[in-house]
Amino acid sequence: MKTITKFVGLDVSKESIAVAVADEGRGEPRYIGMFPHTVEAVRSLVHRLASDGVELEFCYEAGPTGYGLYRLLRAMDMPCTVVAPSLIPVRQGDRVKTDKRGALRLAQLFRAGELVAVFVPNEENESLRDLVRAREDAVEDRTRARHRLSKFYSDIIGGLKLNLVLGGLCIVGGWTVSNGRIVEKKWCTRSICIT
Repeated sequence: MKTITKFVGLDVSKESIAVAVADEGRGEPRYIGMFPHTVEAVRSLVHRLASDGVELEFCYEAGPTGYGLYRLLRAMDMPCTVVAPSLIPVRQGDRVKTDKRGALRLAQLFRAGELVAVFVPNEENESLRDLVRAREDAVEDRTRARHRLSKFYSDIIGGLKLNLVLGGLCIVGGWTVSNGRIVEKKWCTRSICIT
């Protein structure tokens, strides 16, 4: 018995999934509809599209929804490809983006083999990525806070580029906590200094 491959393009958003199917050959892909982005709806979609002698291949764009849909489809033994959105060919003048058009275009390009897959990390690697990104954000926040504090101190004294001798300590360039304590001791009184 000959198997027929159906290429399924999914335009995924947080609340819904737009679905289009392109059959083998050169025919136009057809739009199936919008489905809620839930496990039950995805299972029902797979059972609706699957039949004897039909092989389904799914694809969707990588994005903020993560890889949960990929893992769900793989758990159902369905081949799924996550594609790089920046590498999807775009026709000139085709600027109107809708979920329906996105799903149809994905199905068509997936059938033609014109989409580039991205690496899908396992759950452990993904959580490690999240941890690294959270650390980078924290370091960036700390640097911003230091710069704000440095600017605040420079406004008090009148410039960071000056060589100031405060209590036997020469301050050139950036400020430290001890620099702030020296400024507080030398120039701040309780009535004007906020600590």
